[in-house]
Amino acid sequence: MTTPSASSAATFDIRVRFYELDPYGHVNHATYLQYFEAARVHWLAEMGQGLDKLQAEDCNLVVTTVACRFISPALLNETLRIETGLVASKRVQAQWAQAALRVNDDGDDELVATQRINFATVNAAGRPIRTPASLLDAMAGFQLPDGWHDKALPDLAL
Repeated sequence: MTTPSASSAATFDIRVRFYELDPYGHVNHATYLQYFEAARVHWLAEMGQGLDKLQAEDCNLVVTTVACRFISPALLNETLRIETGLVASKRVQAQWAQAALRVNDDGDDELVATQRINFATVNAAGRPIRTPASLLDAMAGFQLPDGWHDKALPDLAL
């Protein structure tokens, strides 16, 4: 995981495993949702905002909308670098953007898939609550710059 600098994405690497492939030898499209989620959960924990900590504060992050775009197939044993960052936040909702890139030996990583995800903060009873200031502060260090993978990201209103 990278340490944030101004306007940067967090990173998380994952290696493609055999059971994640479809009959064509490509990563199954549904697997990307798991990759992206694993990266988000790791990112939250690295920021000191793990799901266990948030739940202890009666705060749950509930996914409300997901939009993915698949650009190039990922294959067995390839390493994918998942980039994650904040697009925007409101009182109860926020949007993250993510990109999966094939890590190449020459350093010229190739975009494989992108995702935008909206989430809401709710309490244990499922009622909307304000996003905790500690979470907003932590995410602010990973605010994505305008134009970050924009042409490859799916449209998704917050």
